[in-house]
Amino acid sequence: MIEKLQPFFSILPQVKSPEHRIAFKEKLKWTAVILVLYFILAQIPLFGLSEFAVDQFASLRAVLAGSFGSILTLGIGPIVTASIVLQLLVGGKIIKLDLSKHEDKAVFQGTQKLLAIIFTLFEALVLVLTGAIAPQSPDFVWIIILQMTIGGILVIFLDEVISKWGFGSGVGLFIAAGVAQQIIVGSFNILPSPTTPGIPAGNIPAFIYSLTTGQPTFDLLIPVIAVIGVFLVVVYAESMRVEIPLSYGGVKGARGKYPLRFIYASNMPVILASALLLNVQLFANIFQRLGFPILGEISQGQAISGLAYYLTPPFGLDVIFTDPLRVAFYGIVFTGMCVLFAVLWVEISGIGPKKVAKQLHGMGMQMPGFRSSRGQFEKILKKYIPAITVLGGAFVGLLAFGADLTGALGGGTGVLLTVGIVYRLYEEIAQEQLMDMHPMLRKFLGD
Repeated sequence: MIEKLQPFFSILPQVKSPEHRIAFKEKLKWTAVILVLYFILAQIPLFGLSEFAVDQFASLRAVLAGSFGSILTLGIGPIVTASIVLQLLVGGKIIKLDLSKHEDKAVFQGTQKLLAIIFTLFEALVLVLTGAIAPQSPDFVWIIILQMTIGGILVIFLDEVISKWGFGSGVGLFIAAGVAQQIIVGSFNILPSPTTPGIPAGNIPAFIYSLTTGQPTFDLLIPVIAVIGVFLVVVYAESMRVEIPLSYGGVKGARGKYPLRFIYASNMPVILASALLLNVQLFANIFQRLGFPILGEISQGQAISGLAYYLTPPFGLDVIFTDPLRVAFYGIVFTGMCVLFAVLWVEISGIGPKKVAKQLHGMGMQMPGFRSSRGQFEKILKKYIPAITVLGGAFVGLLAFGADLTGALGGGTGVLLTVGIVYRLYEEIAQEQLMDMHPMLRKFLGD
């Protein structure tokens, strides 16, 4: 069935893949250019938007990497939703694709882009027609839908440029950029707060101001301390790994280690789980508009009952005492979804035991004390990879959930994602710089 969509892939605009290996400085340039473009687009307001419009997805804004009220209101939502749908279809064997094959991988990427464009239009229609994005008057409805659709499609292609010409992925880069901006502004903004005139909006300047009044407000420091705490925990977790000893069959005495990270599926499970929760809110809006609020009721842009309410991220430690049932339900569901998406992501991204065993065996590697065979590799990797995938997925889910409860600046989930993204970006940049300095390493690392 999916093969019938292939003619549409050639019609879709594409970012040309590089025909040569991209130098370190060129990758850095493209990454910086796209990041600047992203910030510029985030400052372009939606023409015709009502001044009374409320951000229904404020709690998930960090994960969306969007800017409410701008043409990037949708952010990376459509891209991640398309990824969720395809992962579930491929993981459930409904669509049979072998992503180790170039042809199947091209089909997967083309289908994901097509779905992302469809979801961009769908989400723009839903948000505007259900009143989640309120226009000034009915005359501006389709104008706002068009602006949001254009902004969403631009994000899709900015992500593609980063993936092919820059470092990391656009999805990760945009999340990290948005959260970093929130943390810096939330911590150090010295401008007066719109809600409390005369008091700085930033938590640290506001705390210093409270000291000058003789009434120190230590609660202002909790979100800042939470950011530092999440940062330290994630960096420590990223450094945890299981190292499998290896030797190179072609060179006597050459030994090394294959590291299996504790957070094996990286931060993708949290991104996918958060995006899925966003879609629950989205469909709750649709059903309520149709007169069947089966997922819960929405009032003034916020879920107030039903499944949508219980799947809205809780913020603040006081929620534990005021609504413990909601906190427990959300924590269990969110962590479970992170584990599920971790397992799916490992299989689909080609880092499962079977694919890794094939890769290591193909490179001529072997484990000291064992005969060199792909089956032996796979047998040993199966002891470790499934276990750390589940444990790592549960860990990032619980950490994101707990960090949200602390009210960390930028959102606990956002801080968790940003630290993981920046950590891996640093590793990729360091490796790229090393290969530029020592070209012989490219062949050894398979580049």
